[in-house]
Amino acid sequence: MSDFPSVFHEGQVFLVDKPLGWTSFDAVAKIRNSIRKYLDTKKIKVGHAGTLDPMATGLLVICTGRFTKKIPVFQDEPKTYSGKMILGKTTPSFDVETEMDAEYPVEHISSESIQGIIPQFLGEIEQIPPVFSAVKKDGKRSYELARKGKEVKLDARPIQIYALELDSANFPEISFRVQCSKGTYIRSLVRDIGNALGSGAYMTELRRTHSGGFSLEEARSPEEWAGSILSGEIK
Repeated sequence: MSDFPSVFHEGQVFLVDKPLGWTSFDAVAKIRNSIRKYLDTKKIKVGHAGTLDPMATGLLVICTGRFTKKIPVFQDEPKTYSGKMILGKTTPSFDVETEMDAEYPVEHISSESIQGIIPQFLGEIEQIPPVFSAVKKDGKRSYELARKGKEVKLDARPIQIYALELDSANFPEISFRVQCSKGTYIRSLVRDIGNALGSGAYMTELRRTHSGGFSLEEARSPEEWAGSILSGEIK
């Protein structure tokens, strides 16, 4: 087994299909703990290149050893997501993590008006992050303040939307696909789409399909990767 330590320490990229309900840290911990157990050592660097919320699934790029130095490069690359939203309703978290807090009319919204708002979201735009996020405010994570019922005001930040597709075939459910820059909150994009349509919206489903040149089609579950590590399949 003397040859194996160099494999993980020299650097590996694990393309993980993060399950629903898992944090990105959970996925990293699964890979790290499997490597530690296999090598019988605690000295191994493992990190991910772009957080996914627990309510999101899909591609998480995890690097080990010397490849952790590549994480900033991977983080800066465009990401692609697919998902679903419901028009006419909102939640404080902009997704299914919190209960619905308001309803809005949708009768005035047509497939034409939905397609008509797309151009205003393309290119560089200003976006306000969700208060239920890890963005820091006054030294604390904003979600910690929001969950205590405190009012949180976050500043807008520039992001890039490279492509946006909206499918209203199952209206008021809207399926979407978006390619965007680092730092984009898809939940906030959904909120803003609802506002642009003179209504409300919250996200019900989100899946990351691409991260730079990496594709979800190449990914495996954390358990599958752990099994490959522990069995010595990765050489």
